Amino acid sequence: MSDNRQSLSDLAELTGQQAAQPAPAPSAEAPAEAAAPPPPPVQAETPLREQQLDKFGRAYATGRRKDAVARVWLKPGSGKIEVNGRDQEVYFARPTLRLVINQPFDITDRKGQYDVVITVKGGGLSGQAGAVKHGIAQALSRFEPALRTTVKQAGFLTRDPRVVERKKYGRAKARRSFQFSKR
Repeated sequence: MSDNRQSLSDLAELTGQQAAQPAPAPSAEAPAEAAAPPPPPVQAETPLREQQLDKFGRAYATGRRKDAVARVWLKPGSGKIEVNGRDQEVYFARPTLRLVINQPFDITDRKGQYDVVITVKGGGLSGQAGAVKHGIAQALSRFEPALRTTVKQAGFLTRDPRVVERKKYGRAKARRSFQFSKR
């Protein structure tokens, strides 16, 4: 029993708290204020990072996926997303690609609150959609630093490192051999 009390007091010392000890019976001499525990310290919610905006009040970020690179400008607005001068429904005609692009807004409950202007180049449509998603997530975390943990836990801030393997000499493709002919 004494070992448990000793380990609890050691644990309390490590965490900086008082060990739980039986309270002495209040006497008539002790003031009533001393019996009440002190209030816990109040910590102000301060973001670890600052908001990063340009002179026009926009957040800028770069997103990458495969060979695609997307430059993203994000500002408060009506939810209009413009990709390379065209509407997102025109540029990304497949609904799955539009779903990928809007994932950062869906997970942070910010759908329809920001206007986004994007220029994207390189790669195919799937890689470009992944790059846009990465860029939007980065820009959101720069515009609202409080959203960073939500976006980070979803894995949207991490650049997907998978790229196409290069072709080697003596091979038909990256790993495929030329067809073998016995005769």
